[in-house]
Amino acid sequence: MTVPGAEFVRALAAKDTAGLLAVLSPTVVFRGMTPGRFWEAGTAEATVHEVLYVWFEPADVVEEVLSVETADVADRHRVDYRLVVRNDDGRHLVEQRAYYDLDDEGRIAAVHAVCAGFRPLP
Repeated sequence: MTVPGAEFVRALAAKDTAGLLAVLSPTVVFRGMTPGRFWEAGTAEATVHEVLYVWFEPADVVEEVLSVETADVADRHRVDYRLVVRNDDGRHLVEQRAYYDLDDEGRIAAVHAVCAGFRPLP
């Protein structure tokens, strides 16, 4: 059995657009917070192209998925993940936590995410 939160992380780390669109409901409601901004999107396409691919730009390469942890909080789901990302500024640790709900087809229908930001690694 696949866990949507873990599939989301796998697709995000690979920048797998088709995988992200498959795990997200077409009408997903996405809300996120990064250190400098609040983000919102109301469709899977907008979530991928106007949020996630802005957070992880073309020059950002996910070198390693350090951890993925999933759990339930009553009727809501949670995924925590840590990524090592390399870009022109060097290597970074990125940690995010997302709470999400599923639609009737098992796709992610609502997301509330928070990001620690790109933290420099030696």
